[in-house]
Amino acid sequence: VRFCLKLPAGGSTLTLEFQNNVGQTDLRQSLTSQGHADATVQKLGDRTFFIRTKELSDDSKAALIGALEANLSPAGLTELSFDLVSPVVASETVVNALYAVLAAAVGIFIYIWWAFRNVPSPFRYGAAAIVALLHDTIIVIGIFSILGAVLDMEVGTMFLIAILTVIGYSVNDTIVVFDRIRENVGNHPNRELSEVVNLSISETIGRSLNTSITLMITLLALYLFGGATIREFLLVLLIGVVAGTYSSIAIASQVLISWEYGDIGRLFRRGRQPQGATA
Repeated sequence: VRFCLKLPAGGSTLTLEFQNNVGQTDLRQSLTSQGHADATVQKLGDRTFFIRTKELSDDSKAALIGALEANLSPAGLTELSFDLVSPVVASETVVNALYAVLAAAVGIFIYIWWAFRNVPSPFRYGAAAIVALLHDTIIVIGIFSILGAVLDMEVGTMFLIAILTVIGYSVNDTIVVFDRIRENVGNHPNRELSEVVNLSISETIGRSLNTSITLMITLLALYLFGGATIREFLLVLLIGVVAGTYSSIAIASQVLISWEYGDIGRLFRRGRQPQGATA
């Protein structure tokens, strides 16, 4: 898969709703004729488009909108949003978002390590939660890489905010499972960890699925009938909720078991040649 996520590089962004039916190709051609051959066009709805261009002044924006209206939508068009971001601000936004994700991961790791200090190897719980978070983040970014190639989707500020929201949701779901594991470890001290984890998942899976399905129905309704400007945010949340739900059950908990029985160590040692082997 070609990695084609486009981080904001400064410029202007417009969200326009046309009264006439407008094709994405026609809109690109019209923008090119107005001197914006490098503009990015993303379709948000039947007649709604997100456009990124070079930096526009108020007069340039008015002239561009007037030309698009005359060429493509004689019935009129509506400007839903307009943002002007300098390259410096855009770069700082990306860097600060990366710092925020890193700080959140460290904070989550320390909190879980402390919260589960009364169970054996609390360090593993924090590490397993971070593995689940990395999984969720990679899944979302990977899907948006594909969407970037197919639908020309861009990664903007709303995407970064949504990623942080997904991290928070995923951690909450993981902690629910881990908390039940901690409780069952105390209640069943003589049982194997794998049995305790399976028991804990069985006791919490109903809660996790009910919460996630309810949230996904709400997000789907907002995505289909809500405003076009927040669809990117909602799409990230939908993907993240699905990934976070199964990662808390099928990944975070399994990391604990694999670590307990040495499977992780064997995985890293796999493929090593034995020392002193002779032909």
